[in-house]
Amino acid sequence: MIQCQNLVKIFKIDDENEVIALQGLDLQVDKGELMGIIGNSGSGKSTLLNLLGGLDRPTAGKLIVDGKDLLRLSEKELVKYKLETVGFVWQNNARNLIPYLTALENVELPMLINARYKRDRAKELLEMVGVGHRIHSKLNMLSGGEQQRVAIAISLANQPSLLLADEPTGNVDTRTADIILDVFRDLNKNLGVTIVIVTHDTQLTRKMDRVVAIRDGKTSSEILRRSHYLDTELNVEQTEEHGDTHVELAVLDSAGRIQVPSDYLEAIGITDSNKVRIELEDGRIVLLNPNRITVGS
Repeated sequence: MIQCQNLVKIFKIDDENEVIALQGLDLQVDKGELMGIIGNSGSGKSTLLNLLGGLDRPTAGKLIVDGKDLLRLSEKELVKYKLETVGFVWQNNARNLIPYLTALENVELPMLINARYKRDRAKELLEMVGVGHRIHSKLNMLSGGEQQRVAIAISLANQPSLLLADEPTGNVDTRTADIILDVFRDLNKNLGVTIVIVTHDTQLTRKMDRVVAIRDGKTSSEILRRSHYLDTELNVEQTEEHGDTHVELAVLDSAGRIQVPSDYLEAIGITDSNKVRIELEDGRIVLLNPNRITVGS
C-alpha cells in the first residue's frame, strides 16, 4: 500500500534558512495493515502523514501509495487522490466536523462533493463506529469521543483504501481513547482498509500489530506484535506487566546505516562523541566505547 524510499522533505523558512523534516526516511506498509507511528515532537511523523495524505509534496525520494507515485501526480490527479484514495482523521475536531450540520449530514457531505451520495451508506458508517443513535445530533450535542467517531465515519465516506489518523485520541480520556482504537481495529478487520495512526500514547500502540518509531526524520525502529511473527524463528520477549509478546527491530536505511538509541550509547559511556568502535564477535555486531578499550586487550 505504501512505499517510501529515501524520502526527504525540506521546509524553506526564508532565503537563508530551511528545516529538514524528513531526511531519507524508508518505510513500507502492506495492504490491510493497522500500524502506528510514534516519535518525539519534531521527529517528522506528522510531516510524513501530510505527505501520505497528499496535503504536501515531498522534496525528494520515492513515495508510492496504492500504486500512485505522489511525486509525479498532477494537481488534478492529486485532488482525485485526496477524494478517493485516502481518508483523514485529525486530532482537532474543528477540522473534522462542520458544527451546524448533524452527524449524518457531516458524513454525507464528502459523498456529495465526490458525487457518491448514498444516505443509507452514511447511516451504515455511523452504525459501524457506534454512534448510529446520534445521527441527528449536531457537534455541541456530542461528547469528545462521539465527535471523533463521527470523524472516523466521515473519513470512510468515499470508501478510501488508506485511512490516516493524526493523534486521534489526543483530546479524550484514556477510556475513550481505548474505545476509539477498538473502532479502528474493527474497521481494519471488517473493511480491510489500511490504517496508519500517529500517536504519542504508548499504551494504545500495544493494540497495533506493528509500530514504527521515527527519530530525526528517519525510521529508527519497529516493534512487531505477536500476529506479525507467529510461526517464525524470531527471538521474542514476554513483558510480564502487560503480557505483550513482541520483538523490537532496528531499521537499516538503503545505505546500511542504523540509528542507535541515545540511552544505549549512554549505557556504554558515549555522551559527547560521535564515534563508536564496531567489532564482529561470534556472529554479532558489537558497539564499544573507543575510550574504554585498552591496547592489547
